[in-house]
Amino acid sequence: MTSKKEIMAYLKQEILSLELKPGAMISETALSERFQLSRTPIRDVLKQLALEQYVDIYPKKGNLVSYIDLESVEQIIYLRNVLEKEIMKSLAGNFPLKGLHTLKDNLAQQQRCIEQEEGAEVFLQLDDQFHRTMFGLAGREFLWGVLQQFNVHYIRYRKLHMLKDEKLAAIRQEHQQLLDYIVQGDTARIDELVHHHLRADIDSKNLQEHFATYIKK
Repeated sequence: MTSKKEIMAYLKQEILSLELKPGAMISETALSERFQLSRTPIRDVLKQLALEQYVDIYPKKGNLVSYIDLESVEQIIYLRNVLEKEIMKSLAGNFPLKGLHTLKDNLAQQQRCIEQEEGAEVFLQLDDQFHRTMFGLAGREFLWGVLQQFNVHYIRYRKLHMLKDEKLAAIRQEHQQLLDYIVQGDTARIDELVHHHLRADIDSKNLQEHFATYIKK
């Protein structure tokens, strides 16, 4: 028998990976059969997923995977933009050698991921590791953890943009530039590039043109 915690983890992963697409129906009966559990604990899981914005529950319609809320995405981008500018500038010109080796290794893995066509899922993990390392080096891991609690819309938004082949190479190049500017202590360019790195896609027409059915109206 699968525990509620395990079911929650499975469903979160399926939603974040877009295996369960925004707007997809989630049946209590189907989940009960799949996980060999009564409908009461399944209902508890869905209520918790709704609280964390993975699922929307409609009394007469059923349970649907939440649509991507671009307003929520914009709020996360705003927070990251403010925090990461300050974090990276605080590291500028005084970057620990161990941290430099860690991020260079991460960039090498990003490059291998692109060359081996491992896809957006692996690259997204490496992208998160790159930025999380910056937070850690600045002693701000708690803030990284706070951001992750409200990330369901932002992760899926990023994943959809990463489906474009050329996007991964562009992101990796910006990561390399950010690291170079931090090591060089070039705070003016850090400001400019962080803003572009985090905000470039929010005004893009890519989602509306190709994934309009995934977006919250």
